[in-house]
Order: sequence, then structure tokens, then C-alpha cells
Amino acid sequence: MPTSPLLPESEVRAIVRRVVDAALASGSAAPTGIERSTGGEGSTDTADGPGSAGSAGGVSIAIGGDHGGYRLKEELAVKLAVAGHEVVDCGTDSPDPVDYPDIAHAVARKVADGSCRWGIVVDGAGIGSAMVANKVPGVRAALCYDLSSARNSREHNHANVLTLGAGLVGAGLAWQIVQEWLAVPWGPERHARRVDLITEVEQSYAGARP
Repeated sequence: MPTSPLLPESEVRAIVRRVVDAALASGSAAPTGIERSTGGEGSTDTADGPGSAGSAGGVSIAIGGDHGGYRLKEELAVKLAVAGHEVVDCGTDSPDPVDYPDIAHAVARKVADGSCRWGIVVDGAGIGSAMVANKVPGVRAALCYDLSSARNSREHNHANVLTLGAGLVGAGLAWQIVQEWLAVPWGPERHARRVDLITEVEQSYAGARP
């Protein structure tokens, strides 16, 4: 009987973990397809939002995580690169404690300035990173915890940054959420009109002192 060409999820996760651990232990460069962010300006716009198309049919994605989301961030970055996306890693680069607002801001800025089309931030619960990212004009960040919330945030709310809580979802579910979130297009008509209203609220406070 021929064997299946597909590896079980547990084996895929084990391979990814070995690759990540080997890179961290040796202090080597990021795996192919992953760029460590050093800042810089962005460029193009697309039908669904800002950012370049990426390579191999993928899109450019900024990803970041604090110490609580570090391990999951590393795994997702490798999987996204393997899937053909251009991945810009905004840190952190170790499990040492860092401040999640700095990471979330770095990812959100990449999306807002057009450097990347989408953003993904991972911390312990995903809540704080969503709050920070949504302070950046032009960013609509959504905390998603299952496939339904991932679909809704994209279709209804035109989310361009996804936040995840590493302490709330496992690696397998997190990857499914990411895949679903990237696959669902923005909704037209009433959804687009309501997102325009969100933008109007944002712009009405531009320059206002708290």
C-alpha cells in the first residue's frame, strides 16, 4: 500500500521546531524567505491594502512577538516562508523579556507605511498588541482566536493586522487561523462602507490631544 505524501501535523511541527532551535543555537541567519527587520520605507498599494506582493505568489507579511509569543512567532514565520510568503521578522529574537508595545508598533508601522501588506503579532493573550496596533493610523488590528473570528475580521472589518495569544491558542490552531485569515478577501458594499466610517472616526481625531 502506498504511503501518504502528507506528513502528520505533529511531524511538521517537530521539523519546524528543530529548524528554529538549530538556527537559534547556532546564531545563524533567518531561514530563507525570512528577513529580520531593520526599518525602512514601503512602496506599493494593492486592491486589498498596502504592501508589496512578495515572492513566489505570496505576499509580504510583517510578523512579531514578545517573549510570551516568541516560540509561536518563530514557528509561524517559518511556515509562512515555506508557503511562499515574504516574511519580515520584527522581533523579538529571543525568549528574554521585552515590551509588547514596541513589537506591536513595529509590525503595525510596516503595514501602515506600505512596507508589508499584512501584519501578525503574537503575545501572551493578543489583547495588548491589538490595542497598540490600532493606535497606528491606517491599521485595523483584530485579535482572533478561532476560524470564525478570523473570517469575520477580514470580511466584515477589513483587518490588516492579526494578533494572536500564544497562551490561548495552540500552534496547530494558530496556523489554521493564519491560513484562514490570509485566504478570506475583504467584503464589499456594506462592509466597505462601514469600514469607511471607521476611517472617518480615526481621521476626526487626527492631531487631537488626548
